[in-house]
Amino acid sequence: MDIAENAALVVVDVQVGFDEEAYWGPRNNPAAEENIAGLIDVWQSSGRPVVFVRHDSPKPDSPLRVGYPGNDFQPYVEERRGKGSGPELFLTKSVNSAFYGTPDLGAWLSGAGVRQIVVAGIQTNMCAETTARMAGNLGYEVFFALDATYTFDGKGPWGWTLGAEELARATAVSLHGGGFAKVVRSAELIAAAE
Repeated sequence: MDIAENAALVVVDVQVGFDEEAYWGPRNNPAAEENIAGLIDVWQSSGRPVVFVRHDSPKPDSPLRVGYPGNDFQPYVEERRGKGSGPELFLTKSVNSAFYGTPDLGAWLSGAGVRQIVVAGIQTNMCAETTARMAGNLGYEVFFALDATYTFDGKGPWGWTLGAEELARATAVSLHGGGFAKVVRSAELIAAAE
């Protein structure tokens, strides 16, 4: 695996509000936090660009709404902001894709000549997946760090439900099988970037 010297790590929505299990339900992958932190640390120490994405939910009852404590980054992410030797971007969004945020992610990446991105964060099958799909459509080489993401049990039409782990696997199969991204483990990315 070749990780470019300017490959950008896009850390999606790692916010306090996702800890509210009563709102979201059961999650998968208890190792996600450790893996996200490990990716941020290696990206920062190697001088690569890191993008911190925050979801500002327009829904009045969302734990991610602006002005509510849940909107804040989780402490292990907040304490790492500004610590890298490389470029850093903070952007906010109110939809699933980080490419529809402020400031403009695509313009920032283009300005830095970045053509390779790594996606990590929350939720696997929502904002992380949507950001990865869009990046793939836009022509970036995308690595999706599956074990540096997590999601929650989901409900769909006709009473259908899927557990968080099933949803994560579906994301991995769709992204990888569909050619949107290479789905990898964070240890592989860390080893390649060190």
